[in-house]
Amino acid sequence: MISIYDTLLRKVSQVTSAGSTVTVYCCGPTVYRDAHVGNLRTFLLADLIHRALIQKGAQVNFIQNITDVGHMSEDVQGEDKMLQQAHLEKRDPFEIARAYEAGFHNDLQRLNILPANAYPRASETINLMQKYITKLIDGGFAYATAAGSVYFDSQSFETYGAISGNRLDSLKPGHRYEFTDEGDKRFHADWALWKPAGSRTEMIWDSPWGSGFPGWHIECTAMSLSLLDNRIDVHVGGIDLRFPHHENERAQSNSIINSEAVGMWVHGEHLLFEGRKMSKSSGNVVLLQDVIDRGLDPLALRLCLLENRYRAQMDLTWAAMEAANSTLRRWRTSMSTWGSANSASADAEVATAIKKDLDTPRAILRLRAIEKDSQISPHDKRAIFLHADQVLGLELTRAVIDKPLSPEQASLLSQRASARELKNWSQSDLLRDDLLAQGISISDGPAGQSWSWT
Repeated sequence: MISIYDTLLRKVSQVTSAGSTVTVYCCGPTVYRDAHVGNLRTFLLADLIHRALIQKGAQVNFIQNITDVGHMSEDVQGEDKMLQQAHLEKRDPFEIARAYEAGFHNDLQRLNILPANAYPRASETINLMQKYITKLIDGGFAYATAAGSVYFDSQSFETYGAISGNRLDSLKPGHRYEFTDEGDKRFHADWALWKPAGSRTEMIWDSPWGSGFPGWHIECTAMSLSLLDNRIDVHVGGIDLRFPHHENERAQSNSIINSEAVGMWVHGEHLLFEGRKMSKSSGNVVLLQDVIDRGLDPLALRLCLLENRYRAQMDLTWAAMEAANSTLRRWRTSMSTWGSANSASADAEVATAIKKDLDTPRAILRLRAIEKDSQISPHDKRAIFLHADQVLGLELTRAVIDKPLSPEQASLLSQRASARELKNWSQSDLLRDDLLAQGISISDGPAGQSWSWT
């Protein structure tokens, strides 16, 4: 089996399973907007685990939820993000959810991410959530209020804080994941399992506690426990979900089944873009479509992300993606020259890198060395790259499509080379952008400019 860093144990541990199938759960998107490349990095981590397990011969049951219920209260005064977006676009909130959900699946396909066994929607599992909330109340882990809310009693769970290191006695009221109207809870660190509808008229459901909607954390508890038979071998999410989402989810799930529900908690680190955190206010949120519009293969983003450790903060840049795009083209061209055999063969160093905490940067460095090694036959190079690609998912056997330059394109390339010689960088950049719009990617090196079709 493979070994991965377990956030709960704070060490690299081997993935284990009590049965013949390894169960994997990944927190999916909240579908009120398109997923940006930071979100996609987390989904790629789950795919990397999925592929590595399959390569080792494991059967995998992989579940990823779709959060399409209006409940996300952070940074919102009086209205959550699903309803905000629905009002902004003047559409029904579930129409909004289905549109962005379709975009999410399209992005997964373009990144060559293996499909999950199921993508349960929160909106379609409300009855299941209510069943688990009732069980928590009956077990003394949750309480209903006269106002129609239900809260988890955080003090009832002795090991709260084991994932994040946050202690109940040091938590302060008012963290940004609380609803604005939670004056009826007993202790400030308790969290909502169910909230009354109040003035809301959309995205609400009947319940034993009155009309309302579920809290955030109970959704993943309900879907993971029910679909994975009370045992999640590997639970994946971004580091931003470690607290409070995963901390609260663990408390709920363990209280329901009276044992440890998750075998391993795995978190992907934050992604910066060109030195800054991605945010709307900074105007630097990058979508996969932006990568494609720039003339880059979407799998160049995949390669770029794989060249960095999943649990290290990464600074993504356009230059890095352009370099990855060139590498991808070169490898695909080389694969076609190395023959047409489909037999795959493991390289010991690549296999060890993947097995030991998914060290994809080390695996890729080894592939670069193999590519240049004249002592390794073309046939063997192809076999090694084929085996590595079972996990890396870069579609290295895809044909590279080349075509001749038009006279106009050749002229633009010549003009750009002249502009660079004259140090006219603004003109050089304009010509590069013009060529890129026509599907021609430019790379500048010590020997001058080179180009390739994207």
